[in-house]
Amino acid sequence: MQHKPHTTQSTQRWDIFCNVVDNYGDIGVCWRLARQLATEFDITVRLWVDDLHSFARLHPAANIALDAQHCLGVEIHRWLAPFPTVDSADVVIDGFGCLLPQTYLATMAQRFAKPVWLNLEYLSAESWVNGCHGLPSPRPELNLTRHFFFPGFTPATGGLLLEAGLLEHRDALRTHHGTAFWSSLSMPQPQTDALKISLFCYENNNIPHLLSCWAEGERQIICMVPEGRALPQVLGWLKLPAAVVGEIFQRGNLEIRLLPFMAQQRYDELLWLCDVNFVRGEDSFVRAGWAARPMVWHIYPQDAMAHREKLAAFLALYTAELDAEDAEIVRRFWQAWNSGTGANAAWPGFTQVLQRLEIHARQWCTHLSHHGGGSLAANLIAFVQRTVDDTPPNLRGPTA
Repeated sequence: MQHKPHTTQSTQRWDIFCNVVDNYGDIGVCWRLARQLATEFDITVRLWVDDLHSFARLHPAANIALDAQHCLGVEIHRWLAPFPTVDSADVVIDGFGCLLPQTYLATMAQRFAKPVWLNLEYLSAESWVNGCHGLPSPRPELNLTRHFFFPGFTPATGGLLLEAGLLEHRDALRTHHGTAFWSSLSMPQPQTDALKISLFCYENNNIPHLLSCWAEGERQIICMVPEGRALPQVLGWLKLPAAVVGEIFQRGNLEIRLLPFMAQQRYDELLWLCDVNFVRGEDSFVRAGWAARPMVWHIYPQDAMAHREKLAAFLALYTAELDAEDAEIVRRFWQAWNSGTGANAAWPGFTQVLQRLEIHARQWCTHLSHHGGGSLAANLIAFVQRTVDDTPPNLRGPTA
């Protein structure tokens, strides 16, 4: 069930550290979490980011020249080197296992009331996550304990980021067919009978072949391409050296719309208004689930092909309630998309079952919101409270 917002009377302060490795997944997740903790749970949050340029793409109102600023209730701090001497927070989250500054670790260790220290891990549907979620990792040299916190799709995990009212907001936007959304982009309302597809992915050799397949197909398709890593391949297929955001191109039965890089809330709206969403990484992948539309996931490639096991684990979970034939069609297309070849050949079969996949996508969203892992933010708060409650009273200190 979608959680209801509430405030907390706690005086806890939380620090979230984000090392932007590449793309926008790390900062995307950390920013959503920080914003939700501050706005829905009235928690004082500092978000330490080592790349403010990436943050500003997701929140354009941010000023990249400032080392400290407030954005939507969150304190945003530039993660400087050397790191400044600051008091550590009561709850410390290192996003995706990033290494905390040594000076900050020393401050944590010197506290009488030790902070609750959490490693917010990457999202995975692999079965081992259920057993590892919440496990402690003692750091005796610091007299601290770090706990692993795994997002996930089952009640044995930490759940997913889901803001209060998000699904209701989605349904209200669809009721009005996103008129204001398209108007804000100075683009015409898409034709009702056209298949609307959002394409947000990593570089993929399937792209030109799939675009040709769509252009030569019988159904009118409108492909929304936000600025990103796939854009050069799209422009290459169009035989254009460059293009301007906002331009629209027609090739056969395919219309391509070039969209700007969007702030998170606007990207959510794009997903809600499309019929099929191609997404990548972690942040957009989770948001596609809440969109309740058929989706295609481009998982982040890893060394030694480790991502294939993660893809297979999620597919097994995602297709569990589909009949065998439809499940195989989904697996075939997703695997072709992620392998970089064969997506155009698998596309006709995928489109033939889109109506059933639409029903399945709605059921998947309902399942996650009612019977999945629950709200990641709420689960974090509950985990912190249990950890504090388990601390001997003489070690809690005045801030716990």
